[in-house]
Amino acid sequence: MVGRSRDMKPEQGRGAPRAPVVAALDLGQSKVACFIMKPDGVRHADRTIRVAGAGHVQSRGVKGGAIVNMDETAQAIGHAVERAERAAGAPVSGVVVTTAIGQMASHRVQARVSLGSHPISDADLARAIGMALAQIRLPNRRPIHVLPIAWSVDGARGVHDPRAMRGGSLGLDLLVVSMSEGSFNALSHCLELAHLDLQGVAAAPVVSSLAALEEDEMELGALCIDMGGGSTSAAVWGGRSLLHIESLNVGGDHVTADIARGLSTSRVGAERLKTLHGSAMASANEDREMLEAPPRGEDASAGPVIVPRAMLKTVIAPRVEETLELLRDRLKHAGMGLEPGAGLVLTGGASQLNGVRELAVRVFDRPVRLGRPQRAPHLADAAAGPAFCSAAGVLLRAAYGPREAVSARKLMSRQITAADAPKVHRGGMVARAAGWLRDNL
Repeated sequence: MVGRSRDMKPEQGRGAPRAPVVAALDLGQSKVACFIMKPDGVRHADRTIRVAGAGHVQSRGVKGGAIVNMDETAQAIGHAVERAERAAGAPVSGVVVTTAIGQMASHRVQARVSLGSHPISDADLARAIGMALAQIRLPNRRPIHVLPIAWSVDGARGVHDPRAMRGGSLGLDLLVVSMSEGSFNALSHCLELAHLDLQGVAAAPVVSSLAALEEDEMELGALCIDMGGGSTSAAVWGGRSLLHIESLNVGGDHVTADIARGLSTSRVGAERLKTLHGSAMASANEDREMLEAPPRGEDASAGPVIVPRAMLKTVIAPRVEETLELLRDRLKHAGMGLEPGAGLVLTGGASQLNGVRELAVRVFDRPVRLGRPQRAPHLADAAAGPAFCSAAGVLLRAAYGPREAVSARKLMSRQITAADAPKVHRGGMVARAAGWLRDNL
């Protein structure tokens, strides 16, 4: 049997209640982490959350932005969830997975509907959303986020809430974030092997942003770069809306591989050198400081590899700089060049390498800070750093939104259609539509 034992699941017989918890699973190439939040973990008074249990293990079976061994991935998922369950004292039946696998990308669709003589109503908004959803055509890709960017009335953009306004036409820009269908199916199968329900998928840079960015940054413009082991991804924000995401299958593990090749050491030795002594910027006395690493291979007579610390920097810096420059250029090509005042925040485990922040300042020519989960004040130090922003972000989204135009249940079950728009009764909105419109306008 792979992954968690079925005995770990709560009873799910006929009429059995679901476990009253929210579980976030961060699946990356370097680690798998699980955060669990109980209902009393939502603190509305100061819009924070309390994580009841956290667990993380070394990832297995994920490489190059894809799941390459489903049994190993399922086992790692099961171990991380079990650790979080023990810490929380609560069982988990399903998880929302945050990840950067699957060649994630964003796509914009636009819709425009004609209006009558009456003020704009909830039904008009639902009609515009339905028309936008009908235009989504993403062969071999699975939508995982569907978020409104902006409304317009008679072409006048920047409208936050068009209800009660009058005009001849109502316009909507919708952002759809998607992943490859093959990666989605592999992920879904891994969760089945681990005896867990897949309750949703969230793009790592999107939920990392929710944990690391301030509201002012989302309003005025910001770029959140999530630097993981196997990928580097980014989310662009402005006007309180997600505007674009970009993803590269290059991350911290590529730096480790470069060190192993360049210094003729093992991957384990390279990872240790990177963690303990690595830097992307020059430091004092690095020419005279010598480092020791194990040799590659199993020759017992081979002596250790001894290199000056300066050589480590000459291997690390080019890879990190190239990755950041490639991301910058892709954003420009997508028409997402940052405004002069836009902020930049780094998250993810690879962002903690010495000198990465300074290199980002140079590449993007703006102030850069390391991001941490901003509204989860009670996290233990071991789970409160940049590497855990995405897991915390899933819980923050569950507590405070933004709600999406299409429910996670429908996104997980099938491709979306116009019929998935919020429904409005003649006498008033149904609860789902009311909740979505209230939370997003």
